[in-house]
Amino acid sequence: MAKLSDLVAYCDRRTRRTAFEDYPGSCNGLQLANRGQVTKIGAAVDAGVIPFQRAVDAEVDFLIVHHGMYWDMPRPLTGPAYDRVATLINGNCALYSSHLPLDAHPQIGNNALLARQLKLKLHRGFMPNAGGDVGGIALSRGLSRAALRAKLEKLYPRVIAIEYGSPTPREIAFCSGSGYSAVSHLAKAGVDTLVTGEVREEIFNRAQEERLNLYLCGHYATEVHAVQALAAEIAKRFRLPWEFIATDNPL
Repeated sequence: MAKLSDLVAYCDRRTRRTAFEDYPGSCNGLQLANRGQVTKIGAAVDAGVIPFQRAVDAEVDFLIVHHGMYWDMPRPLTGPAYDRVATLINGNCALYSSHLPLDAHPQIGNNALLARQLKLKLHRGFMPNAGGDVGGIALSRGLSRAALRAKLEKLYPRVIAIEYGSPTPREIAFCSGSGYSAVSHLAKAGVDTLVTGEVREEIFNRAQEERLNLYLCGHYATEVHAVQALAAEIAKRFRLPWEFIATDNPL
């Protein structure tokens, strides 16, 4: 058993919560408290009634999510908004959210872990942001476009490959989740190849015109990594069990 306040303080320090600027409404950090003690840690990508109920059923009392539940708050606590909060309170499950700080973290962030899956290492950033770059770039180490696609297709259930860039890219950019805003930063970074989760339909024409390689591996699928890494780390630090709370999100 550990104190909730100790876990929250550790997560705040590790993610650099206060230093990293995020979207309005992200509300990174502790979003809902429990009674003050933690016996089991959970990790999930999204806030929602179903992942919350699965966490409570698994006896999780400290749940880390990537997408928190306060993006469009304040709102009346009725309907699904009430159900989310009530599920956590009735299950004595605290909720901790970390969005961009966990995408960008150099050790346990989604981008760093995406690169590591390919046996690559981020060596510089792109997409500048207060507190640090959101995206990361790795040397390809001779990984061809065809080999990159093949590796990603083994790692992820659905990969959309849009290939108009170099067959042998020198560097590969990573931006987990939504890559829409990342595309406009590629030329300035001198990179034509991006691994991401998803983009808007209009990006296809830009990829043709700007000669880009885009690999879309799923928003959810590319953001399962960091919450698990943080949960595993604090579980080891505080000698607690942890569990990943998966959902059937295909997007």
